[in-house]
Amino acid sequence: MLVVHHPDQALHDPELVFRTGKFIAQPDRAERYRIFLDIVREDGHQIVQAPLGNLDPILEIHDRDYVEFLKTVYKRWTENPDYGPNVIPNVHPTHRMHRKPTELLGELGWYSNSTSCPMTEGTWPAVYASAQAAIHGADRLSSSSGPVYALCRPPGHHAYPDLMTGVCFLNNAAIAAHRLTKQYGKVALVDIDVHHGNGTQFIFYERADVLFCSIHIDPRVSAPYYAGHADEIGEGAGRGLNFNQPLPWATPDSVWLNAIDAALAKVLEFSAGAVVVSLGFDASEHDPVATFKITNDGFAQAGRKFSALDLPTLLVQEGGYLSPHLGGYLRSFLRAVETSQPAFS
Repeated sequence: MLVVHHPDQALHDPELVFRTGKFIAQPDRAERYRIFLDIVREDGHQIVQAPLGNLDPILEIHDRDYVEFLKTVYKRWTENPDYGPNVIPNVHPTHRMHRKPTELLGELGWYSNSTSCPMTEGTWPAVYASAQAAIHGADRLSSSSGPVYALCRPPGHHAYPDLMTGVCFLNNAAIAAHRLTKQYGKVALVDIDVHHGNGTQFIFYERADVLFCSIHIDPRVSAPYYAGHADEIGEGAGRGLNFNQPLPWATPDSVWLNAIDAALAKVLEFSAGAVVVSLGFDASEHDPVATFKITNDGFAQAGRKFSALDLPTLLVQEGGYLSPHLGGYLRSFLRAVETSQPAFS
């Protein structure tokens, strides 16, 4: 399988994140990128480094002012000698507040709805490289003999056009899916990360050319909380093209795989020309988020189901956090995809 990555993705590596009234270990460490890269190297996949192209594909999804903010915020932050080592917002607008300020702290809050996106000097290069991995993966899909794996980190599916949230800054999967519509017409984006892809849903909610399906923990009881309910089905031209399946705590393989079957039935009904998978492993039984109970075999069965679609498929890495089992989940999924029926033969 073709694997696309860029080493700059490891430059974003804050140790701590402020949650539950205290600083705790940041779940999205650069070590995740290195674990995934080691696995694909060990298994003999074809690995290429994404070229760091221009901003144009990113700006087709994200607001220009927001992207410029991401590029420059760390420098602006360090010009204040009393500020801490990491960029972390301390104010946030609500739905009652509608005007963006120009002062740094106010603008930082405008572009973030949580404290879950601490930023360092290496954040912009890392998120830019992550997006470029997804872009290059999309560009290589038509010439590939099988699925393409974009090893994206930091992840992206929570990011909105002008909002960082949930350790996500740029929405890699959405950028790739939009790019693929230009070649394949209709694209299905299936998100199996344990958290709802709220940013991705927002981006495509009124579009007729992208089907979005998400299988995730019930947002009434877990992050990202405010989106992901089953009655969110899309609006306007996109009505009926948003398919959420919120599931309870401790969901096992059988229930999760049935939900994947339901999503893939929607993909076939939609007559998608290509598929993007937001591939998270945080649904696993050993993931530190401790939400679902998906096993190695569960991920392998999921890989076989996606392969059976027989469609051009781009896998975009999302969550899946540090545990001794993390690399094994990726190995199980990719091996199942490769050893199943040939992709888009």
